[in-house]
Amino acid sequence: MSAIRFSALQETLNRVPLSIKDTGRRSELFAQNVFNKHAMLQHMTKEAYTSVTNAINYGSKIDRKIADQIAVSMKEWALSKGATHYTHWFQPLTGATAEKHDAFFEITKDGNAFEHFDGGQLVQQEPDASSFPNGGIRNTFEARGYTAWDPTSPAFIYGTTLCIPTVFVAYTGEALDNKTPLLRALQAMDDAATDVCKYFDKNVNKVNATLGWEQEYFLIDKALAASRPDIMMTGRTLLGHSSAKGQQLEDHYFGSIPTRIMNFMRDLERESILLGIPVKTRHNEVAPNQFELAPIFEEANLSVDHNSLLMDVMEKVAQRHHFKVLFHEKPFAGINGSGKHNNWSLSTNTGVNLLSPGKTPMKNLQFLTFFVNTIKAVHDYEELIRASIASASNDHRLGANEAPPAIISVFIGSQLSQVLDELENVTKGKLSPKEKTDLKLNIVGKIPEILLDNTDRNRTSPFAFTGNKFELRAVGSWSNCAGPMTILNTIIAKQLKDFKKEVDVLIETKSLKKDEAVFNVLREYIKASKKIRFEGDGYGDAWEKEAHKRGLSNNKTTPEALKAKISKKTIALFEEMRVMNKVEVEARHEIELEEYSKRIQIESRVLGDISRNHVIPTAIQYQNTLIENVKGLKEIFTKDFEKFAKEQIDLIKRISSHISEINSKIEKMTNERKSANKLKGQKNSEAYCNKVKPYFKDIRYHVDKLELLVDDNLWPLTKYRELLFTR
Repeated sequence: MSAIRFSALQETLNRVPLSIKDTGRRSELFAQNVFNKHAMLQHMTKEAYTSVTNAINYGSKIDRKIADQIAVSMKEWALSKGATHYTHWFQPLTGATAEKHDAFFEITKDGNAFEHFDGGQLVQQEPDASSFPNGGIRNTFEARGYTAWDPTSPAFIYGTTLCIPTVFVAYTGEALDNKTPLLRALQAMDDAATDVCKYFDKNVNKVNATLGWEQEYFLIDKALAASRPDIMMTGRTLLGHSSAKGQQLEDHYFGSIPTRIMNFMRDLERESILLGIPVKTRHNEVAPNQFELAPIFEEANLSVDHNSLLMDVMEKVAQRHHFKVLFHEKPFAGINGSGKHNNWSLSTNTGVNLLSPGKTPMKNLQFLTFFVNTIKAVHDYEELIRASIASASNDHRLGANEAPPAIISVFIGSQLSQVLDELENVTKGKLSPKEKTDLKLNIVGKIPEILLDNTDRNRTSPFAFTGNKFELRAVGSWSNCAGPMTILNTIIAKQLKDFKKEVDVLIETKSLKKDEAVFNVLREYIKASKKIRFEGDGYGDAWEKEAHKRGLSNNKTTPEALKAKISKKTIALFEEMRVMNKVEVEARHEIELEEYSKRIQIESRVLGDISRNHVIPTAIQYQNTLIENVKGLKEIFTKDFEKFAKEQIDLIKRISSHISEINSKIEKMTNERKSANKLKGQKNSEAYCNKVKPYFKDIRYHVDKLELLVDDNLWPLTKYRELLFTR
């Protein structure tokens, strides 16, 4: 074992595990550091409180004088919690979060110090718009951009800083963040879904999209991770032979959580609960040193904020416990990667989950309406959904027999499939008395009964109905949920809007009753979207062939998938639903292509550096030792030299062959990278994808072979068996 690896392991083994005790009930700790409605009631005037709640519930504007009152209340609350600074906390198009801290501290003209925070500082700030990714919306010399308070996501204290969730927009008004389009999409969903709900319940005046994410991640000892340049620079291992023991015994999944990991989880959960993140579930995942955390469902905007915040908190807590947390979708070859399943549903202000059947045929008809419209939306925009989860890191998972395939399909289970098949055969136009009876009693009336554990889960489906929600399983663990949630809510809002128009036409022009009009439109949607439904094994070659016959897309790489984001159909969708204009859509496409190329470029450089500066010198050093050994054998065994030195000579030849191949492949990869750098946009990303990236596998093959040949005491890189089984 090399000195670096030994030192890293020794540091790990000598470390005394941190002991974290759970203090207080979760319910008592929950949201103590959040300026939520409970805190507002205690610190605000009635007028200010009403203004904020109206802004949250109805989108009404807050008067500047009221904003000053709110700011004073927020400041006093924050100071009582030990805060010294405040920041506008936002989500630029980097995929991460951003913040600039300012102190409450001010000095008067006569030199007296005091704490100050007013409505202007609460409502708006001005970070540099040109220094964040903007896709050409802002020039370098046009730096002005604005962060603006989002009252629907409550402020919180992290450390000694009051964090105020905000949107981030350009001086010209275009969105420069992930939150703004999401808020617009959620508003579109609220409007469209509320209009449809009034067919069934006139008391519904608001519909919220809800989200429950499942965050998968790896925990690696910090010292061991620091000994791997590829992990530190790219978030994953670019090299490394698989461990003799991996996940094949399936003994890690749901197993007893190791003590040191449990201490991390307890600390993380306490931090999360204080910040109002309703974490509930923790467990070992399939791969060694892989784990999962999941919260209780929340309104989608708040849930997205909480996931972004959680990932930041996880990294800070991991440092305290001498871990490095890996969010990369595929940090280790040969074992399962990590996803972030997005469980999505709709709920009304009357407390009804629109994707959960009720106890009456009328409630079931409401369920079927939203259920079928969701399937139809996914059918019509399956390429856009695929694009929403595309990234350089997630490409390692999709279709890799551990995650949903790149082909988007919908799984609903055999019994619900039967219901839709029966509805498909309803007569067009007015229903006969027998059909009305059959629909109400035999089809619609049975839905609550059949939905009780009506089917097994299908883990190979990218978009599966799981009882009272749809699960978008293909989102990557590194992703910001805002992207997929913006697209999902936009396409379903569009579909519901079209549905209402069609139903109203049938009622007004064909004199159909509401139920008959709804049934007729749903029947046509069931027929039109049938090809997106698939109940079988999404991993098999047979499905790929069948999907091709059905005309479904199979965009296997990010550059290929992202084309759907700037199609005429997509731009028309976003403009009609007022979620993004053409400039905003095209800017995001440019940013995502550029990010893809940069990630492959960085990985290529790191791979070349490690191979030439770490691996090859070590292999040559070991080879020289073998050569000296062969020379010694030749002196001792003059006559039978070849007999006694055969293995060593063969090993020298094999090492030389691998070194030669590595050097050759790196040279070719470097030349392809230089060629790619001369290209722009789509051509640039395609060159990195199709010309540069393929060399990764070839180079890795020869390096991993050397790992098995070179003396373990010399090998410079911490091995998989150490990274995955040191806890």
